[in-house]
Amino acid sequence: MPLSDLGLALLGLVLGSFCIPLGSVAPGNNSKDALNVLLIIVDDLRTSLGCYGDKLIRSPNIDQLASHSLLFQNAFAQQAVCAPSRVSFLTGRRPDTTRLYDFNSYWRVQAGNFSTIPQYFKENGYVTMSVGKVFHPGISSNHSDDSPYSWSVLPYHPSSEKYENTKTCRGPDGELHANLICPVDVADVPEGTLPDKQSTKKAIQLLEKMKTSTSPFFLAVGYHKPHIPFRYPKEFQKLYPLENITLAPDPQVPPGLPPVAYNPWMDIRQREDVEALNLSVPYSSIPVDFQKKIRQSYFASVSYMDTQVGHLLNALDDLQLTNSTIVAFTSDHGWALGEHGEWAKYSNFDVTTRVPLMFYVPGRTAPLPEAGEKLFRYIDPFDSISEFMEPGRQVKDLVELVSLFPTLAGLAGLHVPPHCPRPSFHVDLCREGQSLLKYFQLHDLEEDFTLRGNPRESIAYSQYPRPADYPQWNSDKPSLKDIRVMGYSIRTIDYRYTVWVSFNPHEFLANFSDVHAGELYFVDSDPLQDHNMYNDTRGGDLSKSWTP
Repeated sequence: MPLSDLGLALLGLVLGSFCIPLGSVAPGNNSKDALNVLLIIVDDLRTSLGCYGDKLIRSPNIDQLASHSLLFQNAFAQQAVCAPSRVSFLTGRRPDTTRLYDFNSYWRVQAGNFSTIPQYFKENGYVTMSVGKVFHPGISSNHSDDSPYSWSVLPYHPSSEKYENTKTCRGPDGELHANLICPVDVADVPEGTLPDKQSTKKAIQLLEKMKTSTSPFFLAVGYHKPHIPFRYPKEFQKLYPLENITLAPDPQVPPGLPPVAYNPWMDIRQREDVEALNLSVPYSSIPVDFQKKIRQSYFASVSYMDTQVGHLLNALDDLQLTNSTIVAFTSDHGWALGEHGEWAKYSNFDVTTRVPLMFYVPGRTAPLPEAGEKLFRYIDPFDSISEFMEPGRQVKDLVELVSLFPTLAGLAGLHVPPHCPRPSFHVDLCREGQSLLKYFQLHDLEEDFTLRGNPRESIAYSQYPRPADYPQWNSDKPSLKDIRVMGYSIRTIDYRYTVWVSFNPHEFLANFSDVHAGELYFVDSDPLQDHNMYNDTRGGDLSKSWTP
């Protein structure tokens, strides 16, 4: 039996003779009244969206979601690489607690038997389902997407994802290549489809199945694009003519950037079209015309992904689930498109740690739709007359992705897990992030839609490991055993401060008395973080500020 059919069969068992008893829902959260959860996680998505003020990007479906949501303008990931970030926000623990800085360990073995968001919902009577890239596949999720702990049924992975890094990109020579830039004719690719299209189709099938269920559901859908390679339907290039594409505003490596802070973007160098450029390592500049092509394809990938989100949310409407389903939308981290001379994640800069984050909560972030009314009608990004939609209420305070766990639990009416003690390796259920529930209090519609607490109290922490003080072949993704330096970064409303200190990978210990380098950027006067003021402010010891 194909894996997808087996998953549906198992779901039938869960909903049928082995249906979860109603009494297993948390006290005070009767399953008939419980809100469902649709969690959408996008891979490598920076805040290049219309709802975040980017005038170039065509993202009408995500913008429409934002117009009915509470949108967080300054949300930050805890490490800008896939597996560590996803394990961090799905467990509500920071990388120093999950002890995952690479792709090569499973937190339940390496650190502690920490509960996850879907596991918590499952234990509270929800049918939990995973489609696409939710956990990072491989060792970091026990080669099982953390099954059976997190999921009621087998997680679904699209069959066509195995072709993502193969020679499926037709080049100017007419031959197939494994390129970075890979617009395709979908009819010509293996299986005649793409992974995100398959994920959307599967997610809609699961929603249809859950429509008649007496149990609430938690459905996580992970989209691959705009993760490299930029393999997307070629028609999306038409949305971004090259003559409209500009370079990054700061395309050069800043003169004051410590070498340890730079990442040499080795993964894109391995793609055939980039390899053909014969770029030197580590400090090399991509030709201007090719820089524009990379940016064009990233933006086209975002618009392609937006259509999949649009089809998914349109189905939620068609199935009349909009009134009873929380929709959360986020990304695991951002991606540099030439800023600071970098073309990857793998850093502590805002461009790689800042992520979109928004929550639609029926009746709280938007009025409940009336019978026959659609909140999430599909919008074609090629429709030139589609109007820009302003986001709903917005929060400018700095928040972190580790807040996702307590926030989703609270919005669904479940008990919010307690704060973690220190240390917390022995505690299965707790959270290191702050709950964001205070921002969801009902406000008079006449009030300013931009919400703000005390900006001096909001802080976001990130970190990134390095194998050495100077860029080398494994600087982007060092294995645990090779980590020698850890860059701990604090982002406040006023500044980003990063200190690079010695790190012992055997003891998981950072030595803050052994500082290798530092960065200090005053974001009001230097929003792009190009002017490192660290050496001008050495009078104060900020290295003691790392207290997440």
